[in-house]
Parts: sequence; structure tokens; C-alpha cells
Amino acid sequence: MRTPTGLQSLMDQGIVDEVLRPLMSGKEAQVYLVMSEGEERVAKVYKEAEHRSFKHRAAYTEGRRSRSSRDARAMAKGSRHGKAQEEAAWRSAEVDMIYRLRDAGVRVPTPHHFEDGVLVMELVKDADGRPAPRLGDVELQPEVAQAIFDQLIREVVKMLCAGVVHGDLSDFNVLLSADGPVLIDFPQSFDAAQNQSAREILLRDVANLNHFLLDHTPTQAPLFHAAEMWDLYARGDLLPDSELTGRHAATENEVDLRGLLAELAADERDELRRRGTL
Repeated sequence: MRTPTGLQSLMDQGIVDEVLRPLMSGKEAQVYLVMSEGEERVAKVYKEAEHRSFKHRAAYTEGRRSRSSRDARAMAKGSRHGKAQEEAAWRSAEVDMIYRLRDAGVRVPTPHHFEDGVLVMELVKDADGRPAPRLGDVELQPEVAQAIFDQLIREVVKMLCAGVVHGDLSDFNVLLSADGPVLIDFPQSFDAAQNQSAREILLRDVANLNHFLLDHTPTQAPLFHAAEMWDLYARGDLLPDSELTGRHAATENEVDLRGLLAELAADERDELRRRGTL
């Protein structure tokens, strides 16, 4: 196929040997299946800011700090240099988070190269050696969905123990590999201790996982894992192997999980109508 513009420099550097085909297009990036260093990998080419559709970005970038005071001032002023630096920081955020989460034992793709704003990483495969499907595209038996949900909750706990909130977690940001779910898409992830919206965004991430579970096990009552793990985290008591009950006692300010799940379902219907699939 014709080499995409964003990958030409990696071809010139010998990082990418061949572009095989487009693999996935998301809100933030176009992903290609490529040959790199003799094996199949994926290359994630981030879209320009005007072509991205991620909502409420400011809430997710709160607390991110530039290494340069000059860059930080330029970003605050919104100058041309500041916008360029903000864009570079947005693109590099994912690779930084992947390394951080991998070191914490979270199941994420292995990164190989990050050059010219393009991330080359492991191709996650299914049992037949093909690119693993997104969890949201797979039909599952209730008991399998429950087991995957339980594993994903453990991954969220490990992320929070590392001080990270995903920020856009759902069954469409999880790949179902031959040996279980792998979390993907981290450009909007952030440090929980530096973001005032961390708890709210964590609640929404886990509500998305509840929504996935309820799609496959309709009689299952919503569980309150997120509020429970956040309280443990805030007290400094959360560990990767902390036992969660999912029955966290509601407080006056507790999230309306059932209402949030209804809101998520409405958002999903709107997205399907936009794509013309409903």
C-alpha cells in the first residue's frame, strides 16, 4: 500500500520496513499493521489536534507539567510555540504511561520505538496469531465476560497503585489476546494525585466496565469497585492484591452508578447512529 505521510520518516530511518495495511482508526490516532525489525508490529500515528474528537481534554491534562519553564509559560499563553509543545506532550504521554504501567505489572502492549510522534509497539494477537479483536467486538458467554471483568478490575487496581487513571477505559480500549485482556490507548491517562477530577474519571472508567458486564450478564447488579478502590487509595491502603467487595457503602455524595450506566448507554446509541449502524 502507499506509505502514509506520518510513517514516511520511520521508513527512511529503517524503523518500519513495510506498511501492510490500516488496522484501526480511533478518536486520537490511525493504527497501521507494519513490519518492523523482522516482525509484525503496530504503528500508531496520532491525528492532528483539529482532527481529534476526544471530549473535555482539559480535564485529562490537568496536572501535567512541562520539563521546561519556558515551554510551560508558552503553553499557558497559548502561543504558537506553546501549542506545538502541548501537542508534543500529548503525543508523548502515551509512551510514558505505557512504560510506567508495564513496570507496575499492568497488561499493556510492549513499546519498541517512539519517533517523530509515532509509536511503534507490539502487535497483540489472538489464539490464531491474528491481530487481537477489541473486547467490545467479541460475543462472550456470561461466565467468560464475568472472568474478564474481574481481571480488568485487577488491572485498574494495579494502575491506581501506580498512581495512574486510564481516563477513557471501556471494552473498546481493551484487546482480547490469546491469554487474556490487554489495555490500550493511554494518551489521555494522567497522574491521579495531580488531577482534581481523578476520582470522578475513575468512577466513569469502571462504570464503562460495568456497562460491558451488564451487556453480557443483564441480571448482574452494578458493582461499586471504583469508589471502594479510590477510598483505599486515598487512605494509602490500596495494594495490587487488595480484595474488593464491589459493595462499597454509598455516601451522600456517591456517584449514581445506575444513572451513569444509563447515560453511557445513551452515549453508545448516539455513537452508533453517527456511524449509521443503528
